[in-house]
Amino acid sequence: MISFLGLCIENFIKTIKYIINGNAKFSSILARAAMISYDSLPIALSIVFIAAVVIALQVSKQFLMSGAEAYVGGFLAVALVREIAPGFAALAISARAGTAISAEIANMQVTSQVDAIKTLKIDPVGYYFAPRIIAGAFTVPMVVILAELFGVLGGMIISYFTIGLHPNRYMSSVWIWLNTRDIYISIFKGFIFGIIIPLICATQGYETRGGAKNVGISTTQAAIKSTVFLLMADLIVTMLFYINIF
Repeated sequence: MISFLGLCIENFIKTIKYIINGNAKFSSILARAAMISYDSLPIALSIVFIAAVVIALQVSKQFLMSGAEAYVGGFLAVALVREIAPGFAALAISARAGTAISAEIANMQVTSQVDAIKTLKIDPVGYYFAPRIIAGAFTVPMVVILAELFGVLGGMIISYFTIGLHPNRYMSSVWIWLNTRDIYISIFKGFIFGIIIPLICATQGYETRGGAKNVGISTTQAAIKSTVFLLMADLIVTMLFYINIF
């Protein structure tokens, strides 16, 4: 993991240089944005929506028994915005788009398409990584915001049908409990996750050697490593903004 992290940092530096030199094409970025976030939108929203519904089912009756049913919305909104929506959406995108990135680049590597790019005196790291990283950094936060909205709405619907909590009381507690700072931090998490997913998965694909069997192994490794690094990044950002450990 340590050596792989070093490769990721090295590739990220090369990508930044490639972007600074103005080599990244907007059309390529737009295509990667559609592949990374737009195509992953249904699964990401579905996962967060279901997670919010399950949590609302678990806590609504307990809140009702203690006379605090009006705070179900606030509790759920804070949990969603701070942790559930950014984390689950990123994991969904990683599983859907991250593995596709790894498989695509790994296939290019084993079929010598990367070598063909090198013969044209084009930096393959910048060429393959830059559009994906830019697309992820700018579009994953949008998915996170939509996931938060869907999660809050899902909690509102289930709270109404399970304990009869009126939507106005639900949304009032959401606005009381939820802080604008939490939303900004969730967007920042989405930005970081949007960089990590294509960087990790593209690096894994780029380091693939061998044949078709190795492409499959590399794709599996990309899913595992991206999950681990996403959780580590989530922990660091949470400690940075909420625990003030640094």
